[in-house]
Amino acid sequence: MPRRVEPTSRAGRLLGPALAALLVLGAASTAVAEPAAPEKPVPLSIVPAPVKAAPKPGVTYSLTGGTRIHTQPGSREAKQVGEYLAGVLRPSTGFRLPVVPGASGRGISLLLTGADHRVGKEGYQLDVTRRGVVIRARTAAGLFAGVQTLRQLLPAKVESKTRQRGPWNATGVSVLDYPRYEHRGAMLDVARHFFSVDEVKRYIDQIAQYKVNRLHLHLTDDQGWRLEIKSWPNLTKHGGSTEVGGGPGGFYTQDQYRDLVAYAASRHIEVIPEIDLPGHTNAALSSYAELNCDGVAPPLYTGIEVGFSSLCIDKDITYKFVDDVLREVAALTPGKHLHIGGDEALVTTDPDFIKFMDKVLPLVRKHGKVASGWHEFVKATPDASAVPQFWGTKTVAADMVAAAARGNRIVLSPATKAYLDMKYDENTKLGLKWAGYTDVEDAYDWNPGAYVQDLPESAVRGVEAPLWSETLTNSAEVEYMAFPRLPAIAELGWSPWSTHDWAKFKERLAAQGPRWKAQGVNFYPSPQVPWK
Repeated sequence: MPRRVEPTSRAGRLLGPALAALLVLGAASTAVAEPAAPEKPVPLSIVPAPVKAAPKPGVTYSLTGGTRIHTQPGSREAKQVGEYLAGVLRPSTGFRLPVVPGASGRGISLLLTGADHRVGKEGYQLDVTRRGVVIRARTAAGLFAGVQTLRQLLPAKVESKTRQRGPWNATGVSVLDYPRYEHRGAMLDVARHFFSVDEVKRYIDQIAQYKVNRLHLHLTDDQGWRLEIKSWPNLTKHGGSTEVGGGPGGFYTQDQYRDLVAYAASRHIEVIPEIDLPGHTNAALSSYAELNCDGVAPPLYTGIEVGFSSLCIDKDITYKFVDDVLREVAALTPGKHLHIGGDEALVTTDPDFIKFMDKVLPLVRKHGKVASGWHEFVKATPDASAVPQFWGTKTVAADMVAAAARGNRIVLSPATKAYLDMKYDENTKLGLKWAGYTDVEDAYDWNPGAYVQDLPESAVRGVEAPLWSETLTNSAEVEYMAFPRLPAIAELGWSPWSTHDWAKFKERLAAQGPRWKAQGVNFYPSPQVPWK
């Protein structure tokens, strides 16, 4: 990811109080509706757009102090989803909302039986009647996705952390929904600037609302090493001691990292750790002189230029180091993917890069993981299980087409569309602009299945929205750059292409504004979106 030096500053103000424009999702359904009442139906504004959503005119379900959340008997995972939902709803409503096993026609039921086979591993059916809400799925991940939709059927103030005045009416609807792609990711760079455990958890909660199921953590770079490696302790003691601009940096202990991984898992998100190799390694080179070809450790780096660092390709100690790091990271990470970077190794020749990857890729497999990497690593022709991540700025990518022909399935993160650190326009004080300005319509208006020329849709594994942190120092700044563009990328990953419509999406997106305000999210009020 090429970088340019640009000034850092705080930006962003909360959008003033607004009632969001709402959109009726016009998908057809064969579900039998409740008898229509004469009043005008409440429109729906669900992001990401469901596969099918049939509103029930005049029908609402009201949460009350007596509402219970019923979960699949005998399922610990269903109960966990129920407790999560109760945790969202209790602060604003003040209701007890006990979570109890069993099915009921009243209250809210989260069931793992009776779902349409089309929902697959992550989809769900949701039915809101006057008597209650029923969410059916084949897995707890599907129930969790259904809960995110239910939240958007309730008033925006339900997202508040303090008690609010009701009523708490959910719009009547029947929904059948499942994802377009298996990989729907967000990447957070904690290496350029360090973000605390609580800040990362806050981001996890925010992305989970939009059915994102991967959190790619960029843990190492020239400016900082952020994960404790017990066999190489100076990586964090020294390499984690600063950040861009010369701040104090920081790192996650292994226990803290385990806690983050578990927290993400409770939101049905897999953490994909990235150890960027062989470039972007100045923090490691500064920590251990023996990793340098000349045996001399360079000073710590706090700028934002790229491409100047590399592990020593011909030293045996390099591969002991990589083996030790991957072993410890793999042991901490229950998910099946481990990202090894591979980008911008500008001082490493192609033969040396291939030699390096030919030794490192087997180490990933040795430790039981599937390798992911930025698209440059396909130069080493990794096996078909490996996952290239395309971040290019052009729609012609012969290397991706060739990798797909060998069996690799690609995650798309085109910098001109999906990079959340790009400025919205020339007035944006945060972010960079080397890939151009990216407002919300730019982020939304592309088709992952047809974006790269000659790349078949069957070769697309999914989409991911990276957020690089050269200019970002806290959660408010992360949120300003991620919202409202992150939901746009999330919809591309979840919703069928048949629902894609910018004019309708911006109306549905506008309805998220009051929710973000209730949550205290510092979003950018793009003039492209009709906030009211």
